[in-house]
Amino acid sequence: MASLTDRRHFLSVAALSLAGGVTQAQDGLGFPPRRAITRGPGHHWFGYYDKLQFDPSDRFVLGMKVGFEHRSPLPDDVIEVGMVDLEEKDRWVPLGTSRAWNWQQGCMLQWIPESKSTVIWNDRERDRFVCHLLDVQTGDRRTLPHPVYALSPNGKEAVTCDFSRVGDCRPGYGYAGIPDRFFEDMAPAATGISHVNLETGEAKLILSHRQLAETGEVLSNLPDSKHHAYHLLVGPDGKRFILLHRWTQPKGGHLTRLLTANLDGSDLRIVIPNGYASHFIWRDATHILSQAKGWLGNPDWGNFLFEDKDSGIVSEVGRGVLDSAGHFTYLRHNEWILSDTYPKGIRRLATPHLYQIAKNRRIDLAEFPQPPEYTGEWRVDTHPRLSRNERWICVDAPHEGTGRQLHLLDIQGMVG
Repeated sequence: MASLTDRRHFLSVAALSLAGGVTQAQDGLGFPPRRAITRGPGHHWFGYYDKLQFDPSDRFVLGMKVGFEHRSPLPDDVIEVGMVDLEEKDRWVPLGTSRAWNWQQGCMLQWIPESKSTVIWNDRERDRFVCHLLDVQTGDRRTLPHPVYALSPNGKEAVTCDFSRVGDCRPGYGYAGIPDRFFEDMAPAATGISHVNLETGEAKLILSHRQLAETGEVLSNLPDSKHHAYHLLVGPDGKRFILLHRWTQPKGGHLTRLLTANLDGSDLRIVIPNGYASHFIWRDATHILSQAKGWLGNPDWGNFLFEDKDSGIVSEVGRGVLDSAGHFTYLRHNEWILSDTYPKGIRRLATPHLYQIAKNRRIDLAEFPQPPEYTGEWRVDTHPRLSRNERWICVDAPHEGTGRQLHLLDIQGMVG
C-alpha cells in the first residue's frame, strides 16, 4: 500500500518530548502525513468514534455521502452509504442509501465484528426504522425490522434506543420521519433500550425510560423533566453495555447519568450518579474512561477512570494535558489514548491528539479549521477512528471549500 504513504513521514521519535505536556509530532513538516480520501461533488463523513470504520484488512473505509450541509435532515433527505477503496486510488464504492441519519452519528454504519465483509446501517421504511446487513463481497443483503445502535463483539446481537424519542429530546442524534409516540409522556414505560438479535431480527425492550427515571436518586427530576437514553456501547467481552440516561431541565439543557447493565437489562449499575457525564469508552471489561465533573476534588470537567460499579471512581487521567471534551479510543494495549478537541481559538482549530498515559504527554496530530457555519447540530467533530492495525486514523473535517470530507492520518512509528 505504498500509495497511502508519504515517505517523508518516518518520524524521529527522539524529537518528541519525553516530558509531560503537549507537543507536536515532528517529521520536518510539523504533523504526521495526512490526506483527504474523499472529494466533491458531495460531502462525506462517518460520524462517531466508537464504531468499526475500517474492514479487517484495512483496505476499505466506510463513509456516507450527502449533497447538502448546514441544516437539519428532513424526512425525505437520502444519503448514500459507501466505502473508500484505499488500494484503488481512494475510489468511492456505493453500497446503498438511508433515510435514517443525523450529522453526528450518521446512520450507525459499521462493519459487523467477527465478519470479514458484512456491514450494517440503519434506514427508514415507511413508518418504521430498520437496519440493513450487506455482504460487500457477495452482495447478499438482509433487512431487520429494527434499527441498531451498538453491536456486541460477537457480531450476533446489538442494543438500540428509541430514535424518535432521542430526536425529540436531543436534536442531532435522533432520526427524522417518525414522530415520538410518547411526546407528552415524560418517562414512558413502553420505550427505552432494546436488545436486538441480529440473526433472527427479534427485539425486546430491556430497560424502559420509566424504569430509568425511577432507578436510584435522579437529581433535579422535576415533573416536566423529559427522560431519554442513548449513547450505548457494549463492553469488550460482550457481557455488559453502557448507556447515558438524560433528563431535561426547565431552564434548558439536561443532566446525565452513566449506567451499565447486562445485555438483558439486568444488574443495572449507576457508575456516574451526579448528573455530569459525557463522552466515554471501555478501557477493558471492568473499567470505563469517561468525562465527568465534580470528582476527586476537581470541580470542573475532566477525564476519570471508573470501575464498572455504583460510583466506581478510580482516578483522574491526564488533567491539564488530555483534552477534557474529546472522543476517546484506547490503543497499544491501553497504554495510549486517541482523542480530539472541539474547535478552539480564532481559527476554530479542532486538534486530534495522542496521549501516552505513563508519561502524561500529549502529541497533537493535526489542526483542522472549522468555518463558523459548522456549528450546533451540523458541526463537524473530528471523531478520530483507528484502523484495525492501529496505523491509520480517519477523521471528519471540512476540506478546502469542498465541505466535510474523510481524512487519513498515518501514525506509523509514533506509538510502540
